[in-house]
Amino acid sequence: MAWMIGVMLEVAGEPEPLRHFFAVGHDDRAKAEWTAIDKARLAGEVATSPVKGLEPVHVVSELSPKVVRSLALKPGEVRPLGWRWPRRWISLA
Repeated sequence: MAWMIGVMLEVAGEPEPLRHFFAVGHDDRAKAEWTAIDKARLAGEVATSPVKGLEPVHVVSELSPKVVRSLALKPGEVRPLGWRWPRRWISLA
């Protein structure tokens, strides 16, 4: 099992935090969220409060086995997917 996690990052020059997406290969949802936070902190500071109704760290969706294979995501691996909405990975589910 794997998860798509969104993490709000405060980025210099941006008026509000931006959401960065991560695919995380952990069965446990909470562990996936913490693993995404650890990876996100390499790119910037994690927001400390909700932004437009979204928590700073939140599960976007569970990833299907088809998506996990498509990403070649290994157990325990974290794959940054960028700032744009990951419709390609969610629509494969």
